[in-house]
Amino acid sequence: MEFVSTRGNSPSASLREALFLGMAPDGGLFMPRFYPALDAISLREPQGQEWDELAGAVLAGFLGDSLGTETVTNLAHRALNFPVPMVQLSERVHVLELFHGPTLAFKDVGARFLASLLTHYRNPSGPPVTVLTATSGDTGGAVAHALHGLDGVRAVVLFPDGRVTPRQERQFSTLGGNVVSVAVQGDFDDCQRLAKEAFRVEATNTTDTNGILTSANSINVARFLPQTTYFFYAWLRLQVFFKTRTNVLFSVPSGNFGNLAAGLLAKASGLPDTSFLAATNVNDVVPEYLQTGVFSPRPSVTTMSTAMDVGNPSNLDRIVHLYGRDFGRLRQDLVGQRVTDEETSSCIGRIHRETGYVPDPHTAVGLVALEKHLELHPDHVGVVLATAHPAKFANVVEPVIGEEIPLPAALIRCLESERQVIPIEPRLEALQEILGD
Repeated sequence: MEFVSTRGNSPSASLREALFLGMAPDGGLFMPRFYPALDAISLREPQGQEWDELAGAVLAGFLGDSLGTETVTNLAHRALNFPVPMVQLSERVHVLELFHGPTLAFKDVGARFLASLLTHYRNPSGPPVTVLTATSGDTGGAVAHALHGLDGVRAVVLFPDGRVTPRQERQFSTLGGNVVSVAVQGDFDDCQRLAKEAFRVEATNTTDTNGILTSANSINVARFLPQTTYFFYAWLRLQVFFKTRTNVLFSVPSGNFGNLAAGLLAKASGLPDTSFLAATNVNDVVPEYLQTGVFSPRPSVTTMSTAMDVGNPSNLDRIVHLYGRDFGRLRQDLVGQRVTDEETSSCIGRIHRETGYVPDPHTAVGLVALEKHLELHPDHVGVVLATAHPAKFANVVEPVIGEEIPLPAALIRCLESERQVIPIEPRLEALQEILGD
Protein backbone atom coordinates (compact mmCIF):
# COMPACT_ATOMS: atom_id res chain seq x y z
CA MET A 1 0.00 0.00 0.00
CA GLU A 2 1.25 3.46 -0.94
CA PHE A 3 0.12 6.69 0.68
CA VAL A 4 -0.44 10.01 -1.08
CA SER A 5 -0.78 13.57 0.15
CA THR A 6 -4.20 15.18 0.26
CA ARG A 7 -2.60 18.18 -1.46
CA GLY A 8 -1.13 16.12 -4.29
CA ASN A 9 2.27 17.83 -4.41
CA SER A 10 4.46 15.24 -2.66
CA PRO A 11 5.77 11.87 -3.83
CA SER A 12 3.87 8.82 -2.63
CA ALA A 13 5.20 7.18 0.53
CA SER A 14 5.40 3.69 1.95
CA LEU A 15 3.72 2.91 5.26
CA ARG A 16 7.05 3.24 7.07
CA GLU A 17 7.78 6.59 5.43
CA ALA A 18 4.28 7.91 6.18
CA LEU A 19 4.57 6.76 9.80
CA PHE A 20 7.85 8.57 10.43
CA LEU A 21 7.09 11.66 8.37
CA GLY A 22 3.74 12.26 10.07
CA MET A 23 2.71 14.92 7.53
CA ALA A 24 3.48 14.94 3.83
CA PRO A 25 6.27 17.37 2.81
CA ASP A 26 3.74 19.58 1.00
CA GLY A 27 1.79 20.11 4.22
CA GLY A 28 -0.96 17.67 3.30
CA LEU A 29 -2.08 14.56 5.16
CA PHE A 30 -1.34 11.05 3.99
CA MET A 31 -4.16 8.86 2.68
CA PRO A 32 -4.11 5.38 1.11
CA ARG A 33 -3.67 5.59 -2.64
CA PHE A 34 -6.36 2.93 -3.03
CA TYR A 35 -9.11 1.85 -0.66
CA PRO A 36 -9.63 -1.85 0.03
CA ALA A 37 -12.88 -3.46 -1.05
CA LEU A 38 -13.90 -4.95 2.28
CA ASP A 39 -16.99 -7.16 2.50
CA ALA A 40 -18.53 -6.08 5.80
CA ILE A 41 -20.68 -9.17 6.14
CA SER A 42 -17.81 -11.59 5.51
CA LEU A 43 -15.76 -9.92 8.26
CA ARG A 44 -18.04 -11.65 10.75
CA GLU A 45 -16.57 -15.04 9.82
CA PRO A 46 -14.25 -16.56 10.86
CA GLN A 47 -13.38 -13.69 13.19
CA GLY A 48 -16.76 -13.73 14.89
CA GLN A 49 -17.62 -10.68 16.95
CA GLU A 50 -14.37 -10.28 18.89
CA TRP A 51 -13.34 -6.63 18.72
CA ASP A 52 -9.57 -7.01 18.35
CA GLU A 53 -9.89 -9.79 15.77
CA LEU A 54 -12.32 -7.86 13.62
CA ALA A 55 -10.11 -4.76 13.91
CA GLY A 56 -7.16 -6.83 12.73
CA ALA A 57 -9.15 -8.07 9.73
CA VAL A 58 -10.12 -4.52 8.74
CA LEU A 59 -6.58 -3.18 9.16
CA ALA A 60 -5.20 -6.09 7.15
CA GLY A 61 -7.23 -4.75 4.23
CA PHE A 62 -5.27 -1.50 4.43
CA LEU A 63 -1.87 -2.67 5.66
CA GLY A 64 -1.59 -6.36 4.78
CA ASP A 65 0.42 -5.65 1.62
CA SER A 66 2.90 -3.58 3.65
CA LEU A 67 3.25 -5.72 6.77
CA GLY A 68 1.68 -9.09 6.04
CA THR A 69 -1.70 -10.13 7.37
CA GLU A 70 -0.31 -12.07 10.34
CA THR A 71 1.78 -9.13 11.52
CA VAL A 72 -1.15 -6.72 11.25
CA THR A 73 -3.48 -8.99 13.20
CA ASN A 74 -0.84 -9.54 15.89
CA LEU A 75 -0.27 -5.80 16.25
CA ALA A 76 -4.02 -5.21 16.53
CA HIS A 77 -4.41 -7.99 19.09
CA ARG A 78 -1.67 -6.54 21.32
CA ALA A 79 -2.74 -2.90 20.99
CA LEU A 80 -6.53 -3.25 21.17
CA ASN A 81 -6.81 -5.54 24.18
CA PHE A 82 -9.76 -3.76 25.80
CA PRO A 83 -13.53 -4.02 25.31
CA VAL A 84 -15.74 -1.79 23.14
CA PRO A 85 -19.27 -2.29 24.50
CA MET A 86 -22.48 -1.12 22.84
CA VAL A 87 -25.16 0.38 25.10
CA GLN A 88 -28.79 0.72 23.98
CA LEU A 89 -30.47 3.87 25.31
CA SER A 90 -33.72 3.55 23.36
CA GLU A 91 -35.19 1.59 20.48
CA ARG A 92 -33.20 3.56 17.91
CA VAL A 93 -30.34 5.09 19.90
CA HIS A 94 -27.16 3.16 20.73
CA VAL A 95 -23.88 4.31 22.25
CA LEU A 96 -20.58 2.71 21.26
CA GLU A 97 -18.28 3.12 24.27
CA LEU A 98 -14.74 3.68 23.02
CA PHE A 99 -13.30 4.73 26.39
CA HIS A 100 -12.37 1.45 28.04
CA GLY A 101 -8.66 1.66 27.19
CA PRO A 102 -5.86 2.69 29.57
CA THR A 103 -6.59 6.45 29.45
CA LEU A 104 -10.39 6.20 29.27
CA ALA A 105 -10.72 7.80 25.82
CA PHE A 106 -11.23 6.66 22.23
CA LYS A 107 -7.77 8.00 21.39
CA ASP A 108 -6.31 4.84 22.96
CA VAL A 109 -7.33 2.91 19.84
CA GLY A 110 -5.16 4.84 17.42
CA ALA A 111 -2.37 5.75 19.84
CA ARG A 112 -1.71 2.20 20.98
CA PHE A 113 -1.68 0.83 17.43
CA LEU A 114 0.67 3.61 16.32
CA ALA A 115 3.01 2.83 19.24
CA SER A 116 3.03 -0.85 18.26
CA LEU A 117 3.81 0.04 14.66
CA LEU A 118 6.53 2.46 15.75
CA THR A 119 8.16 -0.29 17.82
CA HIS A 120 7.88 -2.70 14.87
CA TYR A 121 9.61 -0.36 12.43
CA ARG A 122 12.11 1.61 14.52
CA ASN A 123 15.75 0.58 14.15
CA PRO A 124 17.09 0.15 17.71
CA SER A 125 20.53 1.33 16.57
CA GLY A 126 19.11 4.22 14.56
CA PRO A 127 18.55 7.83 15.59
CA PRO A 128 16.07 8.57 18.37
CA VAL A 129 12.51 9.46 17.37
CA THR A 130 10.61 12.44 18.76
CA VAL A 131 6.83 12.13 18.54
CA LEU A 132 5.25 15.60 18.63
CA THR A 133 1.57 15.71 19.51
CA ALA A 134 -0.90 18.57 19.91
CA THR A 135 -3.85 17.83 22.16
CA SER A 136 -7.17 19.46 22.97
CA GLY A 137 -7.67 16.94 25.77
CA ASP A 138 -7.61 13.16 25.35
CA THR A 139 -4.96 12.69 22.65
CA GLY A 140 -2.18 13.80 24.99
CA GLY A 141 -2.91 11.18 27.62
CA ALA A 142 -3.42 8.37 25.11
CA VAL A 143 -0.21 9.09 23.21
CA ALA A 144 1.85 9.70 26.35
CA HIS A 145 0.78 6.41 27.92
CA ALA A 146 1.24 4.47 24.68
CA LEU A 147 4.81 5.77 24.23
CA HIS A 148 5.88 6.05 27.87
CA GLY A 149 9.02 4.03 28.54
CA LEU A 150 9.76 3.11 24.90
CA ASP A 151 13.53 3.07 24.25
CA GLY A 152 14.74 5.63 21.74
CA VAL A 153 11.38 7.42 21.60
CA ARG A 154 10.50 10.79 23.16
CA ALA A 155 6.92 12.07 23.32
CA VAL A 156 6.40 15.85 23.33
CA VAL A 157 2.81 16.84 24.12
CA LEU A 158 1.61 20.37 23.30
CA PHE A 159 -1.56 21.46 25.10
CA PRO A 160 -3.39 24.79 25.48
CA ASP A 161 -2.66 25.89 29.03
CA GLY A 162 -5.86 26.00 31.10
CA ARG A 163 -8.06 24.73 28.25
CA VAL A 164 -8.07 21.02 29.02
CA THR A 165 -9.62 19.63 32.17
CA PRO A 166 -7.25 19.10 35.11
CA ARG A 167 -7.89 15.36 35.00
CA GLN A 168 -7.12 15.17 31.29
CA GLU A 169 -3.91 17.12 31.79
CA ARG A 170 -2.79 14.93 34.67
CA GLN A 171 -2.84 11.89 32.40
CA PHE A 172 0.15 13.20 30.44
CA SER A 173 1.74 15.84 32.69
CA THR A 174 2.60 13.44 35.52
CA LEU A 175 4.46 10.71 33.60
CA GLY A 176 7.90 12.30 33.15
CA GLY A 177 10.69 10.17 31.77
CA ASN A 178 10.50 10.22 27.98
CA VAL A 179 7.25 12.25 28.06
CA VAL A 180 7.61 16.06 27.90
CA SER A 181 4.47 18.13 28.55
CA VAL A 182 4.44 21.63 27.03
CA ALA A 183 1.84 24.19 28.14
CA VAL A 184 1.24 26.56 25.19
CA GLN A 185 -0.07 29.99 26.13
CA GLY A 186 -2.86 29.92 23.55
CA ASP A 187 -5.60 27.67 22.21
CA PHE A 188 -5.55 24.28 20.51
CA ASP A 189 -5.27 25.83 17.08
CA ASP A 190 -2.01 27.45 18.24
CA CYS A 191 -0.75 24.02 19.36
CA GLN A 192 -1.73 22.46 16.04
CA ARG A 193 -0.12 25.31 14.09
CA LEU A 194 3.14 24.94 16.02
CA ALA A 195 3.23 21.20 15.36
CA LYS A 196 2.60 21.67 11.63
CA GLU A 197 5.28 24.37 11.40
CA ALA A 198 7.77 22.07 13.11
CA PHE A 199 6.98 19.26 10.67
CA ARG A 200 7.38 21.56 7.66
CA VAL A 201 10.79 22.69 8.89
CA GLU A 202 11.81 19.08 9.51
CA ALA A 203 10.66 18.05 6.02
CA THR A 204 13.08 20.56 4.48
CA ASN A 205 15.96 19.39 6.67
CA THR A 206 15.95 15.60 6.29
CA THR A 207 14.90 12.78 4.01
CA ASP A 208 15.75 10.05 6.54
CA THR A 209 12.81 7.64 6.53
CA ASN A 210 13.68 6.58 10.07
CA GLY A 211 12.65 10.11 10.88
CA ILE A 212 13.70 12.45 13.65
CA LEU A 213 10.34 14.08 14.18
CA THR A 214 6.89 12.59 13.63
CA SER A 215 3.36 12.99 14.91
CA ALA A 216 0.91 10.89 16.88
CA ASN A 217 -2.05 13.15 16.16
CA SER A 218 -4.69 11.88 13.79
CA ILE A 219 -2.70 13.68 11.08
CA ASN A 220 -0.45 10.59 11.24
CA VAL A 221 -2.03 7.94 9.04
CA ALA A 222 -0.89 5.17 11.42
CA ARG A 223 -3.08 6.62 14.15
CA PHE A 224 -5.90 7.54 11.78
CA LEU A 225 -6.43 4.16 10.07
CA PRO A 226 -7.25 2.13 13.22
CA GLN A 227 -10.22 4.44 13.80
CA THR A 228 -11.95 2.91 10.75
CA THR A 229 -12.26 -0.40 12.56
CA TYR A 230 -14.93 0.39 15.13
CA PHE A 231 -17.33 1.65 12.48
CA PHE A 232 -17.32 -1.85 10.97
CA TYR A 233 -17.58 -3.33 14.45
CA ALA A 234 -20.60 -1.22 15.41
CA TRP A 235 -22.36 -1.87 12.10
CA LEU A 236 -21.91 -5.64 12.44
CA ARG A 237 -23.09 -5.60 16.06
CA LEU A 238 -26.32 -3.90 14.98
CA GLN A 239 -26.93 -6.36 12.14
CA VAL A 240 -26.70 -9.19 14.68
CA PHE A 241 -28.83 -7.31 17.22
CA PHE A 242 -31.67 -6.56 14.81
CA LYS A 243 -31.29 -9.81 12.82
CA THR A 244 -31.89 -7.91 9.59
CA ARG A 245 -30.03 -5.49 7.32
CA THR A 246 -30.14 -2.14 9.11
CA ASN A 247 -29.33 1.38 7.94
CA VAL A 248 -27.07 3.12 10.45
CA LEU A 249 -26.62 6.82 11.12
CA PHE A 250 -23.34 7.48 12.93
CA SER A 251 -23.29 10.60 15.08
CA VAL A 252 -19.65 11.52 15.57
CA PRO A 253 -18.69 14.15 18.18
CA SER A 254 -16.13 16.14 16.20
CA GLY A 255 -13.29 18.55 16.93
CA ASN A 256 -10.35 17.90 14.63
CA PHE A 257 -12.51 15.51 12.54
CA GLY A 258 -10.17 12.52 12.44
CA ASN A 259 -12.87 10.20 13.78
CA LEU A 260 -15.39 11.33 11.20
CA ALA A 261 -12.87 11.11 8.36
CA ALA A 262 -12.13 7.52 9.46
CA GLY A 263 -15.83 6.66 9.32
CA LEU A 264 -16.13 8.07 5.82
CA LEU A 265 -13.03 6.10 4.79
CA ALA A 266 -14.67 2.96 6.20
CA LYS A 267 -17.69 3.67 4.00
CA ALA A 268 -15.45 4.16 0.96
CA SER A 269 -13.81 0.81 1.78
CA GLY A 270 -17.01 -1.23 1.85
CA LEU A 271 -19.06 -0.32 4.93
CA PRO A 272 -22.63 -0.36 3.56
CA ASP A 273 -25.92 1.30 4.48
CA THR A 274 -24.40 4.13 6.49
CA SER A 275 -24.63 7.89 6.72
CA PHE A 276 -22.82 10.29 9.00
CA LEU A 277 -23.53 13.25 11.23
CA ALA A 278 -20.81 15.74 12.16
CA ALA A 279 -21.83 16.75 15.68
CA THR A 280 -20.02 19.85 16.92
CA ASN A 281 -20.36 22.38 19.69
CA VAL A 282 -20.54 26.08 18.76
CA ASN A 283 -17.18 25.69 16.99
CA ASP A 284 -19.20 24.81 13.93
CA VAL A 285 -16.98 25.60 10.96
CA VAL A 286 -17.68 22.21 9.35
CA PRO A 287 -21.49 22.21 9.77
CA GLU A 288 -21.35 25.74 8.31
CA TYR A 289 -19.23 24.46 5.42
CA LEU A 290 -21.71 21.65 4.75
CA GLN A 291 -24.51 24.20 4.55
CA THR A 292 -22.77 26.91 2.50
CA GLY A 293 -19.91 25.21 0.67
CA VAL A 294 -17.54 27.82 2.13
CA PHE A 295 -14.91 26.88 4.71
CA SER A 296 -14.17 29.78 7.07
CA PRO A 297 -11.76 28.78 9.85
CA ARG A 298 -11.73 31.06 12.87
CA PRO A 299 -10.42 31.17 16.45
CA SER A 300 -12.04 28.56 18.64
CA VAL A 301 -14.49 29.34 21.43
CA THR A 302 -14.18 27.66 24.83
CA THR A 303 -17.10 25.34 25.67
CA MET A 304 -17.89 22.59 28.18
CA SER A 305 -16.97 20.01 25.51
CA THR A 306 -13.39 21.27 25.48
CA ALA A 307 -11.81 18.55 23.33
CA MET A 308 -13.97 19.76 20.43
CA ASP A 309 -12.94 23.41 20.70
CA VAL A 310 -11.24 23.51 17.30
CA GLY A 311 -11.64 26.33 14.81
CA ASN A 312 -9.50 24.98 11.97
CA PRO A 313 -9.77 21.17 11.86
CA SER A 314 -6.94 19.42 10.00
CA ASN A 315 -8.84 16.34 8.93
CA LEU A 316 -11.30 18.22 6.75
CA ASP A 317 -8.52 17.86 4.16
CA ARG A 318 -8.97 14.10 4.32
CA ILE A 319 -12.74 14.31 4.01
CA VAL A 320 -12.55 16.58 0.96
CA HIS A 321 -9.87 14.33 -0.58
CA LEU A 322 -12.02 11.23 -0.03
CA TYR A 323 -14.80 12.75 -2.10
CA GLY A 324 -12.57 14.10 -4.84
CA ARG A 325 -13.64 17.62 -3.85
CA ASP A 326 -17.16 16.77 -5.03
CA PHE A 327 -19.19 18.78 -2.53
CA GLY A 328 -22.52 17.46 -3.76
CA ARG A 329 -21.49 13.84 -3.28
CA LEU A 330 -20.11 14.59 0.18
CA ARG A 331 -23.41 16.11 1.27
CA GLN A 332 -25.21 12.90 0.30
CA ASP A 333 -23.34 11.05 3.06
CA LEU A 334 -22.69 13.77 5.63
CA VAL A 335 -24.69 16.43 7.45
CA GLY A 336 -23.66 18.70 10.29
CA GLN A 337 -25.29 19.79 13.53
CA ARG A 338 -24.30 22.56 15.94
CA VAL A 339 -25.05 21.96 19.63
CA THR A 340 -24.89 24.60 22.38
CA ASP A 341 -23.62 24.18 25.93
CA GLU A 342 -27.18 24.59 27.19
CA GLU A 343 -28.35 21.71 25.01
CA THR A 344 -25.36 19.62 26.09
CA SER A 345 -26.02 20.16 29.80
CA SER A 346 -29.73 19.51 29.40
CA CYS A 347 -29.00 16.24 27.56
CA ILE A 348 -26.66 14.98 30.29
CA GLY A 349 -29.31 15.57 32.95
CA ARG A 350 -32.20 14.16 30.92
CA ILE A 351 -30.37 10.98 29.81
CA HIS A 352 -29.30 10.33 33.39
CA ARG A 353 -32.83 10.80 34.74
CA GLU A 354 -34.49 8.69 32.06
CA THR A 355 -31.99 5.85 31.69
CA GLY A 356 -29.41 6.08 34.48
CA TYR A 357 -26.70 6.46 31.85
CA VAL A 358 -24.09 9.24 32.30
CA PRO A 359 -22.65 10.64 29.06
CA ASP A 360 -19.60 12.87 29.05
CA PRO A 361 -20.12 16.32 27.42
CA HIS A 362 -18.77 15.24 24.02
CA THR A 363 -20.99 12.17 23.88
CA ALA A 364 -23.91 14.40 24.90
CA VAL A 365 -23.22 16.63 21.89
CA GLY A 366 -23.46 13.53 19.71
CA LEU A 367 -26.72 12.47 21.39
CA VAL A 368 -28.38 15.87 20.93
CA ALA A 369 -27.40 15.94 17.26
CA LEU A 370 -28.56 12.36 16.69
CA GLU A 371 -31.97 12.90 18.26
CA LYS A 372 -32.58 15.85 15.97
CA HIS A 373 -31.63 13.96 12.83
CA LEU A 374 -33.26 10.61 13.53
CA GLU A 375 -36.58 12.39 13.04
CA LEU A 376 -35.51 12.94 9.44
CA HIS A 377 -34.40 9.30 9.02
CA PRO A 378 -37.22 7.07 10.29
CA ASP A 379 -35.65 3.99 8.68
CA HIS A 380 -32.28 4.44 10.43
CA VAL A 381 -30.83 3.31 13.73
CA GLY A 382 -28.44 5.76 15.36
CA VAL A 383 -25.04 5.17 16.93
CA VAL A 384 -23.20 7.81 18.94
CA LEU A 385 -19.49 7.34 19.42
CA ALA A 386 -18.86 7.80 23.16
CA THR A 387 -15.43 9.33 23.22
CA ALA A 388 -14.46 9.60 26.90
CA HIS A 389 -15.33 8.43 30.41
CA PRO A 390 -17.54 10.99 32.19
CA ALA A 391 -15.20 11.03 35.22
CA LYS A 392 -12.70 12.97 33.09
CA PHE A 393 -15.26 15.79 32.98
CA ALA A 394 -16.60 15.61 36.51
CA ASN A 395 -16.52 19.41 36.84
CA VAL A 396 -19.18 19.57 34.11
CA VAL A 397 -21.14 16.37 34.67
CA GLU A 398 -21.46 16.08 38.46
CA PRO A 399 -23.28 19.41 39.03
CA VAL A 400 -25.78 18.42 36.33
CA ILE A 401 -26.59 14.93 37.63
CA GLY A 402 -26.30 15.89 41.29
CA GLU A 403 -24.00 13.07 42.32
CA GLU A 404 -20.34 12.08 42.23
CA ILE A 405 -18.92 9.85 39.53
CA PRO A 406 -16.69 7.10 40.94
CA LEU A 407 -13.07 7.66 39.93
CA PRO A 408 -11.46 4.87 37.89
CA ALA A 409 -8.16 3.62 39.29
CA ALA A 410 -6.21 4.98 36.32
CA LEU A 411 -7.34 8.52 37.12
CA ILE A 412 -6.64 8.18 40.82
CA ARG A 413 -3.00 7.30 40.10
CA CYS A 414 -2.57 10.38 37.88
CA LEU A 415 -4.11 12.75 40.42
CA GLU A 416 -1.71 11.56 43.09
CA SER A 417 1.41 12.16 40.96
CA GLU A 418 3.50 15.33 40.54
CA ARG A 419 2.76 17.67 37.63
CA GLN A 420 5.73 18.28 35.28
CA VAL A 421 5.09 21.00 32.66
CA ILE A 422 7.16 23.40 30.54
CA PRO A 423 5.29 26.66 29.64
CA ILE A 424 5.99 28.36 26.30
CA GLU A 425 4.64 31.19 24.17
CA PRO A 426 2.98 30.03 20.92
CA ARG A 427 6.11 30.62 18.83
CA LEU A 428 7.98 28.06 16.73
CA GLU A 429 11.32 29.20 18.12
CA ALA A 430 10.19 28.38 21.66
CA LEU A 431 9.11 24.90 20.59
CA GLN A 432 12.34 24.31 18.69
CA GLU A 433 14.34 24.96 21.85
CA ILE A 434 12.54 22.02 23.45
CA LEU A 435 12.77 19.77 20.41
CA GLY A 436 16.49 20.47 20.19
CA ASP A 437 17.18 19.40 23.78
